[in-house]
Amino acid sequence: MTRYDLAPARLHGTVVVPSSKSMGHRLCICAGLSREGCIVDNIALSKDIEATNRCLAALGVPIRPAEPHTAGRRAFAYGPAGAPDPAGPAALFGGSAAACVVDCGESGSTLRFFIPLAALTDAPITFTGHGKLVSRPEQPYYDIFDRQGLSYRTGTAGHLPLTVHGRLRPGRYELPGDVSSQFVSGLLFALPLLGGDSDLVIVPPLESASYIGLTVESLRRFGLVIEQRGDLCYHIPGGQAYRAPAPRVAVEGDWSQAAFWLVAGSIGAAPDGIACAGLEGASRQGDKAILDILRRMGAAITAADGVYTARPARLRGTVIDASDCPDLVPVLSVAAALADGETRIVHAGRLRLKECDRLAAMASELGKLGAAIQEEPEGLMIHGCLDGLAGGAVTSAWNDHRVAMSLAVAALACRGPVRLDGGESVNKSYPGFWEDYGSLGGHYETREEA
Repeated sequence: MTRYDLAPARLHGTVVVPSSKSMGHRLCICAGLSREGCIVDNIALSKDIEATNRCLAALGVPIRPAEPHTAGRRAFAYGPAGAPDPAGPAALFGGSAAACVVDCGESGSTLRFFIPLAALTDAPITFTGHGKLVSRPEQPYYDIFDRQGLSYRTGTAGHLPLTVHGRLRPGRYELPGDVSSQFVSGLLFALPLLGGDSDLVIVPPLESASYIGLTVESLRRFGLVIEQRGDLCYHIPGGQAYRAPAPRVAVEGDWSQAAFWLVAGSIGAAPDGIACAGLEGASRQGDKAILDILRRMGAAITAADGVYTARPARLRGTVIDASDCPDLVPVLSVAAALADGETRIVHAGRLRLKECDRLAAMASELGKLGAAIQEEPEGLMIHGCLDGLAGGAVTSAWNDHRVAMSLAVAALACRGPVRLDGGESVNKSYPGFWEDYGSLGGHYETREEA
């Protein structure tokens, strides 16, 4: 574990935000399943994207490094899927199948996107993972397998490892909408490859609709027909094939990562603020909601030529509905702790099932820094303080990348230094976070702890 000693600072400058992890997962999978093969460029490589690449390789997709067009980023050439690795379970692409074990790391997206794809082969595929991923619930898939008679085996209490053996059949699929949208996306990746048509019905209420929209957008970009019938039903013709729209596609910037810098700029940066480059203004990412939420709180955010700049402002409390942007909650709780008045974060209960219980984590660690924050069953109640936080405390990242980055932002506005244990957890999604933090004027020292 790495200890980070953080000091108050007023950040300023420009940061090129990492590419979207959400879109990276989706484009890499689509490229890997494409008949023509495709290069995916502008990848900010993280532990989660590495997990998706491992799964694609295990399913027989050839992957090789390619020359990126963007400095400091990575590019990978996938496929073509018509020439799969003979050692992998290539029945997905019409070849022979072989059993394998796939390590999903700590990536919930990777696991849930690939379980249905594994159920298109004749091979027993075993999924393993690490950290809290091992115990995250996968019951919606188990219910489908039970209804279709597919063979599967889990660890204790439905935990990983999970072995899936059998093929999905076309037909009607039903999923609850109040669990992770990753289950919906996983089926959307697989159902077009079945021999017949399928209908995917979501039982309301639906949360995280924007993430499903990103999946549908990606699939359509790769030539698949997904017919949306109302907000809660998709008709998916069978017998389709993934086809790359171009020899190379690029991943857009990540609004969920930009959120850390936009909050940092709003709560006490230097007067010129923090500028975030590399973002797509027309993005369908749900986490683009950070703009509307911060502006509603009184933030001074301007946009010019694709660069979004946040300057210091007097923030005020508000009500934040997290149902479609749960990943923003940790850093928004920091903004709320430094705003005038009361903020309520609601519809955020699913955060208890992430890499850690993020509601408990933020209540605990911001409380150590002097914030007036209270857990609720489905959210947080925060009484802000415009004078900043006391700091002078030892905090923990709870082995969660978003908790770590949020506490680093909070430390900027503390009166005393902050010790953060486990700051290396940012590698899960944003390995360059600390380098960017330092380049903007953040002060930190590291020490390895036993």
